[in-house]
Amino acid sequence: MTLFSDTELFTTGLGGKKIFDLPDTELILIDNFFTKEESDYYYEKLLHQTKWREHEMEIFDKTVTVPRMISWYEDKDNVGADQNGPNWTYELLTIRSRVEKETQIDFNSLLLNLYRNGKDGVGWHSDKENNSGKDPIIASVTFGETRMFKLRHKFRKDIGQIEIPLHHGSFLLMAGTTNSFWQHQVPKTARNVLPRINLTFRTTDLK
Repeated sequence: MTLFSDTELFTTGLGGKKIFDLPDTELILIDNFFTKEESDYYYEKLLHQTKWREHEMEIFDKTVTVPRMISWYEDKDNVGADQNGPNWTYELLTIRSRVEKETQIDFNSLLLNLYRNGKDGVGWHSDKENNSGKDPIIASVTFGETRMFKLRHKFRKDIGQIEIPLHHGSFLLMAGTTNSFWQHQVPKTARNVLPRINLTFRTTDLK
């Protein structure tokens, strides 16, 4: 018998908006961008209804399976879009609308990542430039377990690593020259953690 659900264990942040005073980046965090009730609802829907799949990538001439599950959505009017891919769900469209209202930016693509436990993560990287341009604007929403989001400047060693705990229902905007000057990661952890779902909204050009 289940006595409680995962969502009862998830914690939200302190609330409010924080604009980070850092060079070469426009970085904004909004805790409680979604209420606890909204976040619980979206977590359950996305966890169980998303068509999650494994993703392989080439690293040093080797094909490896990344330690997380993914799902990709994009508007059908994108030239070259996968016409057999999943359609945007009502929940995803509602989340996108909230994000677009906050940012005043139209997004046409979405990458979802499912970090199943502490063994899942993503190493240091900047986002690829092929479809999103040199300095893409990334709007990130988190549901589920709090995981640490880290950033480091690519060139200035005098700037220490930045650690941002991304809580249930939080929103993080990376804009400006962030992608050119900074790398980010979600490190693995030995702690016994519950799943985390991350949505990163993007504007891509597939022409």
